[in-house]
Amino acid sequence: MSKRLPWLAPVLALALLLAGCTSAPVSSEPRNLGLLKQEIYAYVDSGRYHADLAAVSAQAIAWIGQRTAQVKPGEKLALVFDIDETVLSNLPQMRRFDFGYERDTWEAWIREAKCPSIEPVREVHRAALSHGVAVFFVTARWEGGRAATEKNLHTAGYDGYAALYCAADGAGNETAEAFKTAQRKKITDQGYIIIANIGDQMSDLNGGYAERTFKLADPFYLIK
Repeated sequence: MSKRLPWLAPVLALALLLAGCTSAPVSSEPRNLGLLKQEIYAYVDSGRYHADLAAVSAQAIAWIGQRTAQVKPGEKLALVFDIDETVLSNLPQMRRFDFGYERDTWEAWIREAKCPSIEPVREVHRAALSHGVAVFFVTARWEGGRAATEKNLHTAGYDGYAALYCAADGAGNETAEAFKTAQRKKITDQGYIIIANIGDQMSDLNGGYAERTFKLADPFYLIK
């Protein structure tokens, strides 16, 4: 065989050498970032993101109707909303930067006060007010952006709220979860019963001081 196919041996040797240069995939390697971004774009553009927001909003509206029908004399009912990716959407800014984040450009975007309303959640806001439920906004946006946030809430159709709680400028290392839990405690200390707490992050919802929590979809970022 070696006399008839003198070229076979070097070809096999080269094949073995090349095979040794290609390593098997590492099992702990995370999924490719580019592919994940493609999935996020597809999730939003297909309408599935909006449908998921609408489904959770419908559950919240149903609960508001059920809970307010059982209100007792003297009870003051309240509902707490987060802001970003809960009542206002930053998708235009996130898409502009391909889901990247740079603090100065993000804060400039917030100051523009052009975040569009998340329509299904605005219906929750309307339902709360129509049932006599006080609405509070608790956001990790800093106090320095209060004026822009209030303007944006107004233009997006979220008037009639009881109070807006923002994080103190230069708040340090306090987590969003700790800050928001403390603000909900303040609301309950005023005699309110928070019947629902709605946000896109678990840090919006953890910590108690609410009868029910409603988690909105957010594949864009994570805040602790």
